[in-house]
Amino acid sequence: MTATSALTAFALTRQKMDFPPAARIAMASAAGGLFALSLYVFMRWFLGYSPPTPWVRDAALAMHLVTVIPALPLGAYVLLSKKGGSRHKLLGKIWLGLMLTTAIATLFIRNINHGQFSWIHLFTLLTFIAIPQAIISARQGKIEQHKKHLRNFFLGSLVIAGAFTFIPGRTMWQWAFGDPVAVQPSHG
Repeated sequence: MTATSALTAFALTRQKMDFPPAARIAMASAAGGLFALSLYVFMRWFLGYSPPTPWVRDAALAMHLVTVIPALPLGAYVLLSKKGGSRHKLLGKIWLGLMLTTAIATLFIRNINHGQFSWIHLFTLLTFIAIPQAIISARQGKIEQHKKHLRNFFLGSLVIAGAFTFIPGRTMWQWAFGDPVAVQPSHG
């Protein structure tokens, strides 16, 4: 069973659904597909099957990958599972911690745009805004607002931003589909 089909099966097995079945399937499929592709890319890079990327030298990218890859399935699980219990709260805090760490790491990843921030760093700003919003709305008992913040945060910061990392020419694209012996440009 693939990661995508496992998450899709999970998405449809919950008793109380706070998202329509089609939205649950779409979220689970997007997260599962991106997670599987990210794992494939990471393993291809780790085993030396990806092309050389001399612009990737810093610990920031490693920290980013180590925190963002597990955030995909964990975020999907927290969004699609039973809400309000101690497990939901604990896993939600872990997920927010992973997202905060990955956002901080992205501040030091500037492989494109001549060492300056690029448009994709807007997702970092989104993270720094969304985390406090989610926490405040939950603590104030505004659960519908909390759900909306976290759904949009998950889709924006993980699914949409994650998909943008696979644009041709970007590092993740190179690692996923690049020829290991091809000469690569000096930017990500």
